[in-house]
Amino acid sequence: MATRYIDEFRRDAVRIAISSGLTRPQVSSDLGVGLSTLNKWVQQHQHDDLMSGPHEDVEKENTRLRKEVRLLREEREVLKKAAIFFAGQSPLSWFASKPLPGSG
Repeated sequence: MATRYIDEFRRDAVRIAISSGLTRPQVSSDLGVGLSTLNKWVQQHQHDDLMSGPHEDVEKENTRLRKEVRLLREEREVLKKAAIFFAGQSPLSWFASKPLPGSG
């Protein structure tokens, strides 16, 4: 029957195998784990990193961009309404309603 290892042990074994500077046969021997098992865990860890890391960043970026698009659309609507408002007035009436600098 195969030995079952808890996830924490697997993560620690992978961390040691990647960052300790020891060879994988040394790490597997020190931990009492088969070399092929350790290699499988390291490959799975690398695959999980490739699949999870960039996707999380992309999702955050998408959320940020959606907020920015919503804000820009709101600003555009305000500018459209302002353009319609000012287009309905003649330029002279708009300037006539404003006091001249220094005349106040």
